[in-house]
Amino acid sequence: MKKKVVLAFSGGLDTSFCAKYLSADMGYDVYTAVANTGGFTPEDLKVIEEKAYKLGAIKHVSLDITHEYYEKSIKYMIFGNVLRNGTYPISVSSERIFQAIAIINYAKEIGADAVAHGSTGAGNDQVRFDLTFDVLAPGIEIITPTRDMILTREYEINYLKEHGYEADFAKMEYSINKGLWGTSIGGKETLKSEQTLPEEAYPSQLKKQGSEILTISFDKGEISAVNGEKYTDKVKAIQKIEEITSAYAIGRDMHIGDTIIGIKGRVGFEAAAPLVIINAHKMLEKHTLTKWQQYWKDQTGNWYGMFLHEAQYLEPVMRDIEAFLDSSQQNVTGKVIVELHPYRYTLVGAESDFDLMKADFGEYGEINKAWTSDDAKGFTKIYAIPTKIFHSVQEKNKK
Repeated sequence: MKKKVVLAFSGGLDTSFCAKYLSADMGYDVYTAVANTGGFTPEDLKVIEEKAYKLGAIKHVSLDITHEYYEKSIKYMIFGNVLRNGTYPISVSSERIFQAIAIINYAKEIGADAVAHGSTGAGNDQVRFDLTFDVLAPGIEIITPTRDMILTREYEINYLKEHGYEADFAKMEYSINKGLWGTSIGGKETLKSEQTLPEEAYPSQLKKQGSEILTISFDKGEISAVNGEKYTDKVKAIQKIEEITSAYAIGRDMHIGDTIIGIKGRVGFEAAAPLVIINAHKMLEKHTLTKWQQYWKDQTGNWYGMFLHEAQYLEPVMRDIEAFLDSSQQNVTGKVIVELHPYRYTLVGAESDFDLMKADFGEYGEINKAWTSDDAKGFTKIYAIPTKIFHSVQEKNKK
């Protein structure tokens, strides 16, 4: 009997080549799987399935993991206000881990002998897929023709033609990866340090002028309503916010950072909903969390995002950080008002029963209610002691 291989399949040139090569040259029964994290429409998935069977797949499956992706990743990225290098909401980076988990679980379910993916040797995704496969199925064979063979685009196209597969593989100017938590855009200008993407490179174009008020309600850190409409399905809430905000072409930027393999990488992205949600959530936290809750959340959120980006989702410390983030959200309940404009947005303010500004202790810069002027003088005098000691010692040593 032929051996089984499960191929992570998107229908693009690289995975199309892999599908045919694995069966025609390596003799595997090829099972293809696409893991949907919110970036594919039903029509997209149908086209991918048709391509898989034309390439000779024994079976093709679409694995919808969008809600799992929210519950196990996006929720905590919101709790942690995760923006890599203060910019990028870790869109594709976080998706790949959950796609890899879904693929390897399917491979184990059908008793596959191997798994395969079409990642190249120059990016992060190869590490995310390989590491996840190896941790969850130790010893399983991992096959990566695109990475292991020195191939040109023309070679792959000619190979497919020679094996009876015709498709339009016209080279796109940009590589687009879309998911629930944002869209990445790579190619041309992103490969050069001094250039930026032109307007037409972004999938979401400006559709609205003027301004509009958007209100986002949170319940213990999770989105509970959009413009007063309640949502129990958090995925649909995110999609609704994306629908509203992307019409203003909000959330465009360029991310420059360190890749897992050590080189610098640069990618454009649009993430209207993620950026508005994260910054609205952060504003609500400023009103409802204490100074030290905010401080330690910043530290743990940064580490959580870094580990997630660098394929360490399965490291046990991630569950510990998630427990801390869960605990930190108990009072993060309220409504944030956002004003939308073309290409930008303004955080207007927040309303919450847990707003620490509303306590009867004083109004900043106006009046004190819980201490006297003598209390303030004494506090300031004691507060200054460590610095006074330092400067006193310095003066003595100058003599």
